[in-house]
Amino acid sequence: WPAFWMLGVPDSPGEIWPNIGEIDIMEMRGQNPTTLIGSVHGPGYSAGEAISKEYVFQNDRLDTGFHVYGIEWGPDYVNHYVDDVLYNQITPEDLPKGAEWVFDNDFYILINLAVGGNFVGSPNAETVFPQSMLVDYVRAYEYNGLN
Repeated sequence: WPAFWMLGVPDSPGEIWPNIGEIDIMEMRGQNPTTLIGSVHGPGYSAGEAISKEYVFQNDRLDTGFHVYGIEWGPDYVNHYVDDVLYNQITPEDLPKGAEWVFDNDFYILINLAVGGNFVGSPNAETVFPQSMLVDYVRAYEYNGLN
């Protein structure tokens, strides 16, 4: 279950997920290596109720080569990209009625390779070990409003 994601920085002690927000830049289920998932999680739309969209590779796989994953993140949108293709845009209008947009504060980046969990299920006899996740580079840009 490889993932490249961001987690909100708490504004006050004791503030916890999902109230701090989560942006999943990329994640995939190891048992489904042609499907990429981009999501946001917040209060009222987290875990199995996250706002997500899948991108299905027709002639490629996520586990056999490098791909470029990214987001553009502004005050009222999160755009998900893979290999320069915009496949998902999430705005405050996409949230459940009355839900709060929590993507207007600081976030930090995480990259991890998990084993098991509700999202992918428990490992079994067919699970291949060891596993690895190769990362070529990570870049972050900030637009300052100047041309």
